[in-house]
Amino acid sequence: MVFSSLEFLFLFIPVTLIMYFLVPPKFLKWRNLVLFVTSLIFYGWGEPLYVFLMLFTIFVDYICGYFVDKYKEAEIKKAKFALIASIIINIGLLGFFKYYDFFISNLRVIPGLGNLPLLGLELPIGISFYTFQALSYVFDVYKRDAKVQTNFVSFGSYVTLFPQLIAGPIVRYQDVDDMLRERKETVALAASGVRTFMAGLAKKIFLANIAGQMWKTFSSVPVGQRTVAGAWIGIICYTFQIYFDFSGYSDMAIGLGKIIGFKFLENFNYPYISKSITEFWRRWHMSLSTWFRDYVYIPLGGSRCSPAKNYRNILIVWFLTGFWHGASWNFIIWGLYYCVLLIIEKAFLLKRLEKIPAFFRHVYTMFFVIFGWLLFVSEPQYLGNIGNGMAYLGNMFGVGTSAGVSQGDIYDITRNFIFFIIMAIAVTPLPKKLFYKLYEKSNIFRYAAYAGGVVVLILGVAYLVDSSYNPFLYFRF
Repeated sequence: MVFSSLEFLFLFIPVTLIMYFLVPPKFLKWRNLVLFVTSLIFYGWGEPLYVFLMLFTIFVDYICGYFVDKYKEAEIKKAKFALIASIIINIGLLGFFKYYDFFISNLRVIPGLGNLPLLGLELPIGISFYTFQALSYVFDVYKRDAKVQTNFVSFGSYVTLFPQLIAGPIVRYQDVDDMLRERKETVALAASGVRTFMAGLAKKIFLANIAGQMWKTFSSVPVGQRTVAGAWIGIICYTFQIYFDFSGYSDMAIGLGKIIGFKFLENFNYPYISKSITEFWRRWHMSLSTWFRDYVYIPLGGSRCSPAKNYRNILIVWFLTGFWHGASWNFIIWGLYYCVLLIIEKAFLLKRLEKIPAFFRHVYTMFFVIFGWLLFVSEPQYLGNIGNGMAYLGNMFGVGTSAGVSQGDIYDITRNFIFFIIMAIAVTPLPKKLFYKLYEKSNIFRYAAYAGGVVVLILGVAYLVDSSYNPFLYFRF
């Protein structure tokens, strides 16, 4: 698909921004129309048929939101009906396109059901993200957290906003309601957006892609030939890759949003400095965590109930969180894995962790996070299945390995030592703090930063020309 790569983004973004800013600021509705139409073109270029599915989702939630607002005061049952209709239609479409073959393939193992047909549907890119965004509108109108949107184009531009359309962050309607009606693009905000975009681009091209190549190399080694050191180096590379890849795209989306006057909430807050699993999930993919908290966990009762019901609520949320990521058992197991860890921490471990030195709390957290990423990546596209993932885990602890460390491992560690140090520093707040400290105090550094942005852009384009494939990991969700 064309937009499964960065190349199309580099062609699309300048044209869209030129068209957007050609419309005078006072004609905000026309600017929203530009965003709506160009975002549909952006999506339709790679998904020409599924763009109609997106338009249907927009139409359904626009109508449901209208009726929720119309009846929520006097006829609450009708408002609830409209809300339930939105939930059923949205989740039904998501379930059909994303999970039909998964359910059927599992049913086919039952005697007598082996002939159930698989449809082999191609997953509409970004359906998990835009479905949740559209649903948040109806929820927010129902809860009176946002005003009903009477302009179809403005609502459509919210659902289809191209910066974060296909890989997030998930933008709740209540967070951008006012911006759809009135926003100001300023030079300062645009400059901040450019810096954020460039930071995300650098993360993707210079960190995520290189770490991804290393992960690909180490994970492709046959189980019996893999060393303990090689197994650890490989999964650590994937741990870096998924963070820099996903947070890089989020930064690019947030940066582009700033340029056109939207202030999206941050999606990552340095999760790899966390000192508990609970803290990790307050810092990782915050838009998804917030969505499930506000629209699933709290409506179920949240933590304001008995411990048993609270644990039930956590179980439901994390089962759904895992399943949201993909139609594969490894994602369900990954979600339940975090469910268990979070319940253990909530029950007693968090209080005990507070008595342990920060370094050991951090080691504890990253150990389980790394193991979690091994579960996450144990799908057909990568390791093959859960069994291969468990074999890889065994290699990490010396089971079925050829050796503890090889000359090749030493060579790889030595050759990439500086790169590992750079990645380890880059996952902390230190680079950003240092950058802005120098940026505010030194004009020379400020000009150097501008020049650095140009260099990043040039090198990024050069890398794209030289590289054949530059996928963002979360495009497939």
